[in-house]
Parts: sequence; C-alpha cells; structure tokens
Amino acid sequence: MAFDIQEELKKLPAKPGVYIMHDAQDEIIYVGKAVSLKNRVRQYFQSSRGKSVKIANMVPRIKRFEYIVTDSELEALVLENNLIKEHRPKFNTMLKDDKTYPYIKVTQGEAFPRVLLVRSMKKDQAKYYGPYTNSTAVREVIDLTRKLFGIRTCQKKLPSGKEERPCLYYHIGECPAPCAGLIPEEEYAENVAAAIDFLNGNVKAEIAKLREKMEKASENMEYEKAIEYRDLILSIEAVGERQKITGMDGNDRDVIAVARDDTDAVAQVFFVREGKLIGREHFYMKASADDSDAAVLEHFITQYYAGTPFIPRELMLAIPIENMELIESWLEKRKGRKVRILVPRRGMKEKLVEMARENAITVLWRDRERIKREEGRTIGAVKEIASWLGLSGIERMEAYDISNISGFESVGSMVVFEKGKPKRTDYRKFRIKTVVGSDDYASMKEVLTRRFVRAKEESAGFERLPDLLLMDGGRGQVNIALEVLEELGLSIPVAGMVKDDTHSTRGLYFNNVELPVEKNSEGFKLITRVQDEAHRFAIEYHRLLRSKGQVHSVLDEIEGVGPARRKALMRAFGGIDEIRAADAETLAEVPSMNRASAQKVYEFFHPDAEKQKES
Repeated sequence: MAFDIQEELKKLPAKPGVYIMHDAQDEIIYVGKAVSLKNRVRQYFQSSRGKSVKIANMVPRIKRFEYIVTDSELEALVLENNLIKEHRPKFNTMLKDDKTYPYIKVTQGEAFPRVLLVRSMKKDQAKYYGPYTNSTAVREVIDLTRKLFGIRTCQKKLPSGKEERPCLYYHIGECPAPCAGLIPEEEYAENVAAAIDFLNGNVKAEIAKLREKMEKASENMEYEKAIEYRDLILSIEAVGERQKITGMDGNDRDVIAVARDDTDAVAQVFFVREGKLIGREHFYMKASADDSDAAVLEHFITQYYAGTPFIPRELMLAIPIENMELIESWLEKRKGRKVRILVPRRGMKEKLVEMARENAITVLWRDRERIKREEGRTIGAVKEIASWLGLSGIERMEAYDISNISGFESVGSMVVFEKGKPKRTDYRKFRIKTVVGSDDYASMKEVLTRRFVRAKEESAGFERLPDLLLMDGGRGQVNIALEVLEELGLSIPVAGMVKDDTHSTRGLYFNNVELPVEKNSEGFKLITRVQDEAHRFAIEYHRLLRSKGQVHSVLDEIEGVGPARRKALMRAFGGIDEIRAADAETLAEVPSMNRASAQKVYEFFHPDAEKQKES
C-alpha cells in the first residue's frame, strides 16, 4: 500500500516541529520548520497559485513526508538547521560558509575565566550555552554579564607573572583588573559562579532591577535610556529561551523511548552526534501483553545494538531497565570503551528524552500502519536478503559500479545503504588513475583497493566497513572483490547482483552459486534499487567529468588562453555559448584578459570575421 499523502495530511499534529520531504528514490529533498505542522505541510499540497518556482517544481516530486515534533518554534529552527547540514537536500538553500548559531562560552581551566561568543562547541572544559538564534541578543547579554559580575574582556593569559597597569575598562568600572592583581582569584571565581548562575536562567532578580530602572527613567522622561533598559530585558528573555536540540557537551549519544498499546509498540531513537540532534529512527515492535514498558525497552536495546556497528558513548532512556549494569558491560565489550546508560530526571536531557517519548506516541497512534509498510520495504528487505545468503547482522551494504565510454574518463561509484535506505553522505566517487582504456575488472580492483586501504588507514569518511559488499555483476566482479579483501586481510561477505540479457536484475551470486530470488519480494526490489543507484551515481559523475573535459578542450585550443584566463572567462560568462555570443570589447573587460587575448577568443568562435578582416 503506497504512502497516501492526503490521508497522512489528516494525521498531522497542530504542533511545532520539522517536516522532511522524500522523493520516489526515498532521497530527502527538502527540510522545513513549522509553528504548526498541520497548517504548514498542508499548504504545499493546496493550489499552486502564488507558490515560488522552486516549490512548484518540488511538490510533484514528493512521494512521502515525515516529521519530528518539537516543544517550540526555536527548537524546530535549530533542528531544521542540523538536518539541512546533515542531509544537504537539493531544494534547500545551502549556506556557503560553515557558520552556525552562536553559543555563549564560559572558559574553564584558567585562573580568571572569560565569557565569550563562539560559533561552535569544542570538547574542552568550558561551559557552553545555546545555540541561540539572535546573535545581537547574545552579544548584549554577554556585555551585561561582564558588567554585572566583573568578568574581564581581554584575551591575556593570566596570571602573567607581572602586574600590569589597569586598562580603560577598570577605570569605567567594568573590569576588576585581575591583570593588575587588584582582585584575588577566589573573589573572581565567586563572580564567575554568579555569572554562570545568571546564564543558567536565574535572571528574575536582574530583570526586576532593570525593569525598575526602566520605569524610573520613563518617569524622568529619559525615554532613550528607558528604551535601552527595555531592549536589554528583551535580550535576556530571548537568550533565556532554552532549547535542547543542540548543546549539552558535544558527545555522541542515542536517546531512546518506547510507546506501546497492548501488543503494539514503537521504539523511537534520536541520534545525537557531537552534541547535535541530526536524525531519528522509529521501529515497530510486537510485544507480549504481560511485558512491562521497561521489558519492551530492554528487549529493543539488546536487539538493536546487537546488529548495529556504531555504539555511542551514552544511551539516555525514558525509563530505567532492569539489567542496566549488565547491558552497560555488554555494550562496553562491543564498543571497546566505556558506555553509560542514563535515565535523566531534570534539565535539558530529561526534556530531550520526553521529546523522544512524545514522538514515539505520535508514531504509534498515527503512523503504525505506515511504519509497518516502511520497515517491510527497508529493514524487512535487508533481513530477507540476509536470509537468502545465510548471514545475520547486516545493516550497512555498499555497492560499486564502473562507468566509461570507449575508455574515456573511467570512473567508479560507491553507494551506501543502511537499514535499507540510501545514506548519501557516505557515497564516494573515484576517478580511475592507473587503468588505460575500458578494463572494468582492473578499474574495479583499483576502486576497491583505494577504498579499503583508506579504511585500514582510518581515513575520514572511509573508516566504517560494510556488512555486505554488492558488486554490479556476477562471478568476475565478485572474484575481483574477494581478491582485494584477501590481499588486505579483510573478511567481508561479497555478493554479485546478476543481470539477465535484458539488463534486468536476475539474482544474487554468492559462494560460487547463483541464487534465484522472488521478483515480487521486498528483498528483490531493494537489490534493484541498490543496483540502479550505483549505476546512476557513476553515470552522473561520468557526465560531470565529460562536460568539464569538453569545456576545457574548447578553451584550451585558443592561443593565449591558459588556466587562469579560462577560469576567469567561465566565471564571468557561465558557459561556452555565452562566451561565443560576446564581442571582443566585452571579452576584454574580463579580469586577467587583455585586448589581444580577447580578440583571439572572438576570432576562434567567429572565423568568418577573421577572414573578412584579412580581405
């Protein structure tokens, strides 16, 4: 049963959150935020009148959507930012730089700590607050914190071993001059503790003082000063609006909650990586009516982490489980380092767990039938493939393909599917370097060798190994892969995706036997999707290189046009047709071009004009 958009629109909650649009290939094509998911998502599927060209082009491609409920619009905004950076959807506007929302940082580990505005969290000893969406408010609150509690503003390393003359901030009463030894370290530490208390949200006393000053200034008709106090109160309130989507301590953790109804249950897992919530998965489960919620949660944890290769440093649970210490020890053994299981009772962590529980309830009550269908198409399909091959614990599959035309610019593609879904952030492209001509076997050997050598070197983006390799072909491609793995001392199952005479998937080649597969099964459909995706990705990269090669070859034939001028022309005009249409005067105006080189370019594209000039 297909995803019925109109039916799913009826289930949307009137709550803030983030919505995620998928296309026919299950690729995430758009991520957006909403004050009311119910109202916002519906707008996309109403009359196209008044919609932007981008939205009008996107909507027909939407085949399904999902959503994550948050507690506030601010949390939706920050989660939207995290998901866009993680998945890079094609219809979202992407930032050109790597800046993100601001944090307030209180340095630690130095004698006289400082309060700073920073753009990223680091795994240091500092305390971080945020992120926030209003950088102006953050700056104003930092300035106020410094003034109220006597926190220094300079970048000096203190104590420096010598006393210095106090700077201007001391003389205007905004710094106690620790550089000059005018405040003991213990007294300064008390000021910092008060500032941290203020940043933790205990601001009522300070707001009351500012409100009193504002009212007094207003009574004295000092309206500009009253406005300053009012704006400062608004800034404190804006920064006081806390969110839990990003922050904490920058660690990797999974947040897990379960919702159930008699024998139906849904486990919700939020993935927090480097302190940022970057995604979630939900899993439909059958439970016994006699099982407690804690027992269902424990069953899920043992089954899920027995099959997943990545185990975070911390699990945060909505409720305690019976064998917590035993499962901690088991996870530590699997991970090879300390793993903690927590049940937070207060603060941001407790609120994040509660958000996971609320989303689990939403999925259980509104989406259980859809989740069953999705899991059959993805996780169920992976289990089906594993059963055909006699394997277990398959989560990550990698597939490879080679593309070339008459040996021109041979390229290799690596696509990754996790839990039956494409993981496009892990896709990789390879430009063949050592093979001349169209030798697919040699090209594949080069690609696989480069990929798995980088894995052994723990190169970024290559460190995770697959649970199953899928090769685009039969015996020959499988043997190439097995040869490379043996040379590198790796043991990974390899299966070939065999095609028939019409180039359609026919079966799997594994352990020297071709296994026929049922064409109506979800496993067969997944194999076909993997094969098509590997081929598409290789062709896409090949076309890109061919187009670049054609552009370069045309401009490189022009005397006096080297790499710098070629880049300048392409940057100025955008394409060959536009360069061809320009006159010599316009070409000469491009940076790095001169009159002589411009004339050469013009004459190259207009040989008749050169002949007329000679006659």
